[in-house]
Amino acid sequence: MRILLTGASGFIGRHLLNVLLAEGYYVVAAVRKPPAATHARLRYIEADFVKDTDKSVWLSRLDGIDVVINTVGIFREHGKHTFATVHSDTPRALFAACVESDDVRMVLQLSALGADQQAESAYHLSKKAADDYLALLPLRSAILQPSLVYGKDGVSARVFRTLASMPLCARFGSAPQLVQPIHVDDVVSAIASLIRRPLPVGPGGATAQRIALVGPVAMPFTDYLAALRSGMGLGKLRVLRLPAWCGSALAGLARLLPGSLLNRDALRMLDRGSSADSGMTVRLIGRLPRPVSSFIDDPAAERMQAKLHWLMPLLRVSIAAVWIATAAVSAGLYPVEQSYQLLERTGVPPALAPLMLYGACALDLLIGIGILTLKRRRWLWGAQLLLIGFYTLVIAFKLPEFLLHPYGPLTKNLPMLAAIWLLFELDEEK
Repeated sequence: MRILLTGASGFIGRHLLNVLLAEGYYVVAAVRKPPAATHARLRYIEADFVKDTDKSVWLSRLDGIDVVINTVGIFREHGKHTFATVHSDTPRALFAACVESDDVRMVLQLSALGADQQAESAYHLSKKAADDYLALLPLRSAILQPSLVYGKDGVSARVFRTLASMPLCARFGSAPQLVQPIHVDDVVSAIASLIRRPLPVGPGGATAQRIALVGPVAMPFTDYLAALRSGMGLGKLRVLRLPAWCGSALAGLARLLPGSLLNRDALRMLDRGSSADSGMTVRLIGRLPRPVSSFIDDPAAERMQAKLHWLMPLLRVSIAAVWIATAAVSAGLYPVEQSYQLLERTGVPPALAPLMLYGACALDLLIGIGILTLKRRRWLWGAQLLLIGFYTLVIAFKLPEFLLHPYGPLTKNLPMLAAIWLLFELDEEK
């Protein structure tokens, strides 16, 4: 059997690809940037859900394909990657091509729990548009609607572990916020089961079936975080209850941050909840889904990773604040004449003192801004190590009173250097 898998480089797509190959299927993996294939039964093709909105583009890719699985999805729009294009327009073009194909026998669409008649968010409505279109086509199909999907390498799971590891968790509003998390291994197991044993045609000859994929127990979102926290070997989760308007205000600010999963739609979806009967999930995988208590496989490693995800940005912002504050002090908060005297004692000629003072001020400000805005910062950490090291040595020899000062203005550079070195080692280039 030959399977076309879209979104093969995504979170669920990667896990599903491994399972399909392990079960002996030939897989054509559609991705934006095809790598070299590493398996005899795997072939990569280039496909872009932003551009491939015409069914003719997909028809040529369906020769010899028996099953099509669409796992492409985004949680936040950016640039041309809109919900309308990625979730609705391109999937409908793909599904329309499947109808005209002489080979495709079944289509599996990965949607989301909540993409139904009560959908309000742009995310859910865009998923629903593609689901409804597929349901009307003369194709055997299944529309899979998972709740929150957990996997160690998943972006959302990483965010939830980070939230769970923090000293305090905020809960906005009074809605139950029920979720029913399911492990990614159970999601791909359910999909593989549908390929092996397609469900019979539904009542009235319906060829499309909507299937909720959920874990064994529905729970409030904060209970989910508490379970993850417990799994990482941490203590009780402390929850700060705040009114709903606080969450809306925070979401309005968070949406300005690159890569943030928090926005007003996300809060509305959380308030609505994401839970369902787990009966079909049990039927497909042949057992109870994994409970949240078993999601954490390596408590020590995942605990450390979760803490670093919020401690590193905190450390980064604090170091940026030091540089920006230093620039402000150099610009005039500290008496300029006294600054000139200090520069002269280090060997700077009086004529060059203004240039050196305000040049250093501008450099400090640029470093602080760079720490906050640059995506590639590793070189900047290295530059700071050299710069602070140079300052420290010059001042230690030329202005020894700062070395022996009881407040330790110079010796405090040592932990500063250590913190920057830590960021240099851990801040991965993107």
